[in-house]
Amino acid sequence: MAGHDNLNGSTEKSSSGMDDLPNFNAENMQNNMKVILYSRTFMAIIGGVIAGILGLTSLTGFIFYFLVMAITSVALTTKAKFSIHSYFDSWNRIVFDGFFGGLMSFVLFWTFAYDIVHIF
Repeated sequence: MAGHDNLNGSTEKSSSGMDDLPNFNAENMQNNMKVILYSRTFMAIIGGVIAGILGLTSLTGFIFYFLVMAITSVALTTKAKFSIHSYFDSWNRIVFDGFFGGLMSFVLFWTFAYDIVHIF
């Protein structure tokens, strides 16, 4: 993941006495958001296949999806070395972005794997 740019290399205060806001490189931020989207989509597909193979149905399958997304959030936070503000403008980006975006992929692969293993 790409971090933010600190142009002056120090944490000096501005002349007005207020803290300077961190400078984020737009390309790095966009790349980090792509990493989150791809990671969540990939984990939703893998989680859907696993849920289908395990034979999870109804509410247990959706609980499994939320568990997989929580594990993905923890893994992304660990990849960022728990310094979320160095790579993203808000912690909401790493925790919630793409959380429900992978739900359709999860359901698609969940039902596909379930049908192949348990019905056919």
